[in-house]
Amino acid sequence: MNKKLMASATATTAALGMAAVGLAAAPASAAPTSLATVLTSDKNTFDKNSHDFDVVTEAVLAVLAAKPGSAVGVLADPSVKLTAFVPTDAAFLKLASNLTGSKVKSEKKAFGIVAGLGIDTVETVLLYHVVPGAKINSKAALKANGAALPTAQGGTIKVKVTKKPAIILGDKDTNSRNARVVLALTDINKGAGNKQIAHGIDRVLRPVDLPPLAK
Repeated sequence: MNKKLMASATATTAALGMAAVGLAAAPASAAPTSLATVLTSDKNTFDKNSHDFDVVTEAVLAVLAAKPGSAVGVLADPSVKLTAFVPTDAAFLKLASNLTGSKVKSEKKAFGIVAGLGIDTVETVLLYHVVPGAKINSKAALKANGAALPTAQGGTIKVKVTKKPAIILGDKDTNSRNARVVLALTDINKGAGNKQIAHGIDRVLRPVDLPPLAK
């Protein structure tokens, strides 16, 4: 990642929130589009499509319902520049299976398991998926090998780019596999006039070690 991009990412120190998106395209408009607009454009419902973002959408909504003033609400402000790495439903199914020790196949059940971690934990995890102050497209991300991206949660995400190519994101949980950017689900909301961009990832990033849930 070039120095200008890293400086932009580091410059914003205010807490920012999680931006989650659906697969539907944002409506055409001359005004900037927030990720929340894209998020709600597909009528979000739990389904059998593990490549969209129903679980993370419900997680964001749950946080905002419990904590209306949460920094997560920034996703609705199109004037705020940020990059979000958004876990697919498949990523949450993996997380729920890992936490419970048994395979979870239902998006609704996965959401219930995640919600069981507590709103504060869910909020912290969501904030860890946002890089504030920078709109990082896939082209820039593919040049960011070795970068440590500052997140809204306060921690960092380590970027590793392989020759395949693959963009791998290292989190703070050494017991779990690192997330990869799903290259088919990237540059979401990338319009030139938009300040918020998102990239789908195949695992949930963990700012801390999340132990298995008690049975």
